[in-house]
Amino acid sequence: MCLLAAAVIVHDARHDRVLLLRRGPRAKFARGRLDLPVGKAEPGEPVTVSAARELREETGLVVAPEELELVHVVHGAHGAEAPGGYLTVVFGARSWSGELVNAEPEKHSWVGWVPVDEIPADAVAPTPEAVARYRAGQRRVLLTGWEPAATAR
Repeated sequence: MCLLAAAVIVHDARHDRVLLLRRGPRAKFARGRLDLPVGKAEPGEPVTVSAARELREETGLVVAPEELELVHVVHGAHGAEAPGGYLTVVFGARSWSGELVNAEPEKHSWVGWVPVDEIPADAVAPTPEAVARYRAGQRRVLLTGWEPAATAR
């Protein structure tokens, strides 16, 4: 079974920076690495609602689900909690309300703004590529963890 997740690229265009979080020491994967706000969809929950909920739960920022812009679909062959694969729908948010906080300090050691040209290459994949493509106006499916033969079918 494929896990459904949602992520949000919160872009502060005025300062050309994005919101990232640093996965904490007890994270199930990618400990200490930067990542987008992301989380699993609840059963029966539209993926746009999942994205808005996860953003609020992790960072305190509020976006209206209908204001989210589809950016990418990431299809991973396997993940820490998804041995059968995962599908992450990545949205962009250009406006929000609320105050930025680390609302889940048990999961994240830091939440903050990072200039788009300073996203480290070792950020959780495909964060650097997704942000770069988002800024360039490119929309596509990103494949991660698949064998080359599987992607050529």
